Amino acid sequence: MKLLNFSIIKLTVCLITGIATGYLLDISLALSLQLTGISLVMLSIFYIVARKQFLKTIWFGTFSFTAMTLIGILITNLHNEKNYSNHYTHQISKEKDSLKTITFRIREVLKPGNYYDKYIIDLLDVDNNKISGKSLLNIEKDDATKPLKVDAIYITKTEFKDLTNPLNPHQFNYKSYLEKKYIYHQIFTSEASLFKANTRNSTLFGIANSIRNHINEKLKHYNFKPDELAIINALLLGQRQDISEEVYTSYTNAGAIHILAISGLHIGLILLILEFIFKPVTHVKHGKLFNAIILVSILWCFAIIAGLSASVTRAVTMFSIVAIAKNLNRPTNIYNTLAISAFIILLFKPMFLFDVGFQLSYLAVFAIVAIDPLLYKLWKTKYWLTDKLWHTFTVTVSAQFGIIPLSLYYFHQFPSLFFLSNLVIIPLLGYILGAGICIILLAVLNSLPQFLATSYGHVIGLMNGFVSWISKQESFLFKDIPFNILYVLVSYIVVFALVQFYIKRTFMALRFLLIAIIIGQCALIFTTYERPKNEFIVFHKSRYSLLGNSTNNKITIISDLDSVTKSKNNIIKDYIVGNHIKTVEQDTFESVYFFNKKKLLVIDSLGIYNIKSFQPDYILLRQSPKINLNRLIDSINPMYIIADGSNYKSYIAHWESICKKRKLPFHQTSKKGAFIIEY
Repeated sequence: MKLLNFSIIKLTVCLITGIATGYLLDISLALSLQLTGISLVMLSIFYIVARKQFLKTIWFGTFSFTAMTLIGILITNLHNEKNYSNHYTHQISKEKDSLKTITFRIREVLKPGNYYDKYIIDLLDVDNNKISGKSLLNIEKDDATKPLKVDAIYITKTEFKDLTNPLNPHQFNYKSYLEKKYIYHQIFTSEASLFKANTRNSTLFGIANSIRNHINEKLKHYNFKPDELAIINALLLGQRQDISEEVYTSYTNAGAIHILAISGLHIGLILLILEFIFKPVTHVKHGKLFNAIILVSILWCFAIIAGLSASVTRAVTMFSIVAIAKNLNRPTNIYNTLAISAFIILLFKPMFLFDVGFQLSYLAVFAIVAIDPLLYKLWKTKYWLTDKLWHTFTVTVSAQFGIIPLSLYYFHQFPSLFFLSNLVIIPLLGYILGAGICIILLAVLNSLPQFLATSYGHVIGLMNGFVSWISKQESFLFKDIPFNILYVLVSYIVVFALVQFYIKRTFMALRFLLIAIIIGQCALIFTTYERPKNEFIVFHKSRYSLLGNSTNNKITIISDLDSVTKSKNNIIKDYIVGNHIKTVEQDTFESVYFFNKKKLLVIDSLGIYNIKSFQPDYILLRQSPKINLNRLIDSINPMYIIADGSNYKSYIAHWESICKKRKLPFHQTSKKGAFIIEY
């Protein structure tokens, strides 16, 4: 593989391997330091020996890659704040579930939930002890609640709560997502319980937020509609919190959600504008060096304002390398540039490796670079417009080769009209971005004519309308596609084999392609074999009962959900997609369920359980039955008591205390998640 002839690509692969190893394995900071130190010493020895003897040995290369892998493990540990003694987790572990006086700084404003406004905070002090770390802050919503400002410092008295694991099978693991951002706990409070502390210190995040707020305050004077202003914020300021659920879903279903994330297209356009503005600088002495410094500085200032997301960081790093290389007259290779940018980013942000935006961003660019030239050569036209449209189409299709497997794994849907939305929007996006930059600059300078603002808002509205129309063509939107990590790996092997065969057309390439197809078939067979055979699931659904009986690639759903709740409920969908189930049936509640030799008794709000013919192994309590649990246990003597999400919390607490005294297993789905009976 020619790509691996580049040393930086090999080193980047080793660094990625080290980061993944450091994350998946529990390797202490001290051990990783020792191993890295030893490997660097051995590398230095072999380097000196090889240099003196003018010999190339396999040992220098081996220790180079080993050292880089160990460096990946080391930086993963170094960035994990839990490894330092002043991290807050070491203090709160001594006194769990106790009220603490917490001082914190607002770091980032998140999209609000249904009941809470959410923020990421930097912890500064706990019970008068200086500490470090981040946490998730939840503030109760009410009509008088005002958004907290970034960099504001508050003091409150509350307790740290553990992040909750997913309560149902195959649900999104928000706890794991936050832990990759070094967030391990959350706190709940109200605005009335916050005491604001005086501070004059500002961080980069606070300065960036102030700039964004200033721009938005200026734009509000020009009567942009909420959806238009939200799209402007996403396209030009990297902030998507204000996008409505309806608009966001439209862009997702139309295959155009990447347009709302600042990426290479946005940064490339900004770089072109900056190069044009600062071109005179290159004519003075050392002008190219100064020009490179100016361009890179402005790009990174923009990245900070845009929030330093994974896609923004990737794009700015790449174009910084391009800007430096161009101004210093150094030749560049796109694969090298990709590898160098990933290498630099992961050195400073190793957990970006697990960020979906980071993964999709690099895979899309890599696929475009590798596949687009092959597709573009398939058809030539002498007309400029046709050529541009054809090239836009080939770039879009090439990117899909890179992102479809991973996108199916994360989102389980495929918008087949992606090419149409991209074919219309991508050619115009450069003009939309350029005009947007001018709109913002004129608005900040109080020089924006209203007719320009109205016209620009109308263009954004037309784009939203077109995307909404595409998203409503539901016949072309394939949802709930089962796709596991094994399918992802096999898909990339097949894509790589196809590209190799198209380029080389040799027997070896054909053999590799056929082997890849066989591996794909084996993956399908393995997934079919690994499906759960027979299991009964008591799902957790707050205020409702939801049961499922899965047998032979079919699931029977029993629930008391109303039609509105059922339409919005994703619990069953997640289970079906995660287990590759094809058939779904509905049924009504029964009092008793038999699973081979296991028996489940369901007691609902009527509280009837007068049975003498058999002894149930499990008892499911639903809809808060008014029963004497001690008497029930004495008469039936079950192995397990289960309480689902339809019961009152006070009832559950009472039942749990009884089971604890009687040393009987008690499963509360709101704490422990879904209860699964395999049979």
